[in-house]
Amino acid sequence: MTTIVALVKQVPDTYSTRQLTDDDFTLDRAGADAVIDEINQNTVEAALQLKEQLGDATVTVVSMGPERATEAVRKALSMGADDAILLTDDALHGSDAVQTGWALHNVLETIEGGADIIVAGNASTDGATGAVPQIIGVYGQRPVVSNLREIEVADGAIVGTREDEDGTYKLRAALPAIITVNEKANSPRFPSFKGIQAAKKKTIVQLSLADLAEQGMSADQVGLANAATAVHSNTPKPPKEAGVQVKDEGDGGTQLVQYLREQKFI
Repeated sequence: MTTIVALVKQVPDTYSTRQLTDDDFTLDRAGADAVIDEINQNTVEAALQLKEQLGDATVTVVSMGPERATEAVRKALSMGADDAILLTDDALHGSDAVQTGWALHNVLETIEGGADIIVAGNASTDGATGAVPQIIGVYGQRPVVSNLREIEVADGAIVGTREDEDGTYKLRAALPAIITVNEKANSPRFPSFKGIQAAKKKTIVQLSLADLAEQGMSADQVGLANAATAVHSNTPKPPKEAGVQVKDEGDGGTQLVQYLREQKFI
């Protein structure tokens, strides 16, 4: 049986006000509505489509975050994932991308038989580093194929299509492997009423750092105090100002050119 893992993250809703806390300048998660990251709906859909292609496969959702993140995990389960693991521990607060990758790597090591395919989004909408899947790949010695819009499994390998400004590429990596998908990869399915009800009964295994001690995890490896990066100050976004109006009295074109020169646009 093929084990597929979908990495998901709970983030502040993009329609809420996103801001940093006043004390340690970490993301204020309590001050905004929390939702499953939009790209992670593509992540789960990609994992489910791979399961449907393979037939003999399971999809496990893996997430890291506060206890509240169970809401995002349940959303993924309602889409059709089979079970889930949530790593939650107060000591994880303020962890950077490297620490997050290390923690998730150790969670993946607890999956019996190991993960054959790990699916993630190309970047979260809060941190937007786009680096965590690659970091997991380094720790787990797995190939990473990123920013895919089409994926399939063939002959024991993951095959995907990546498109960028330079063209379209066909990429291939032997399993076990990690892939990241972008928003063009699919159209996420809506959870059905049956799926929502079923998700309430599905298992979410909650792990703490103590549960990962055998993998070598400890509190002094994660968290804000041990992070390689930190924010020391922030400046609120300035309020919007009214734009410059040009009153055309026959010289509107000249005024426009002068304004563009003053702003160094030309």
